[in-house]
Amino acid sequence: VKYFPADVRNRKVVEFLELKQGNMTVAEYAAKFESLSAFSPYYNTPEDEYDKCVKFESGLRPEVKHLIGFSEIRD
Repeated sequence: VKYFPADVRNRKVVEFLELKQGNMTVAEYAAKFESLSAFSPYYNTPEDEYDKCVKFESGLRPEVKHLIGFSEIRD
């Protein structure tokens, strides 16, 4: 991550912040989420694991969110 130019890194941060599941499978969304989260240092500390989980859940399609219900995945 540290070898990316600032403008590329900034675009990746924005892409991460705006990431939604869309047409991806949950596995594809999870993989993209993990790869892009590397560009957002806020989400990469143990203390921020909860917020990272909330961010992941919020990007899921509504019907998938409904399936997992209020299980509140937090790790």
